Amino acid sequence: MIRAFGVSDAGSVRKTNEDKFVSSADIGLFAVADGMGGHKAGEVAAQLAIDAITGFIARSANDYDVTWPYGIDDALSFDGNRLRTSIFLANRKVFRAAESSDDYGGMGTTIVGLLLTGDHAAIGSVGDSRVYLLAGGTFEQLTTDDSWAATILAQDPKMRPEDVAHHPMRNVLTNVLGGRPAVEVHLHERVLKGGEVLLLCSDGIHGVLSADDLRAILQSTPDPEAAADIIVRKAIDAGSRDNVTALVVAYEADK
Repeated sequence: MIRAFGVSDAGSVRKTNEDKFVSSADIGLFAVADGMGGHKAGEVAAQLAIDAITGFIARSANDYDVTWPYGIDDALSFDGNRLRTSIFLANRKVFRAAESSDDYGGMGTTIVGLLLTGDHAAIGSVGDSRVYLLAGGTFEQLTTDDSWAATILAQDPKMRPEDVAHHPMRNVLTNVLGGRPAVEVHLHERVLKGGEVLLLCSDGIHGVLSADDLRAILQSTPDPEAAADIIVRKAIDAGSRDNVTALVVAYEADK
């Protein structure tokens, strides 16, 4: 059984909300997109990505003869390939839209997606929106940020996050949907045992709330709706200057 709920808010600084999300237990799809660009282009990019991913996941659910425009990765499951292809299609849609209008030039979006089928979870990401997993008392980030700071930290194991916490380039993204014709998609798959809680969120959340903060909220608030609402409110109260989106997914194994 899946229980899920998402909350998105423009926050206390931005006039518009360029975050978009989908939460559909019917097709097992949960995703968050954080758009960027002027003239409300970020809002457009995020919605285009969500629509493209949702559309492909819905039409490929029971069609093993579906055309795979980006080929098949033999290292991934059927659902892993579905999610991978849907994100590639989203990149193409956003990139073409950005090329078609001066108002949309330079727009892009992050994406993080979770596809649940039974006890199997496929997770895909581009950019710095994240998925966290709370399971058996442990709390971990399942995704990798595509940011300048993450790249620098990965290259030098001696560096600590606080060493780049105030660098002016720390939040510059190195990989987004719509930025170029081809995009690198990070895919991760795992089998769930039951009792897991997954949090999908934009950087308006994890930029101001630590992993310990998020863990404490999820552990003390088992209801996904209440947990998502608390996370968003606490991020705003903590001074987030960005749009804030939290999508909480609780999985229980069928008995």
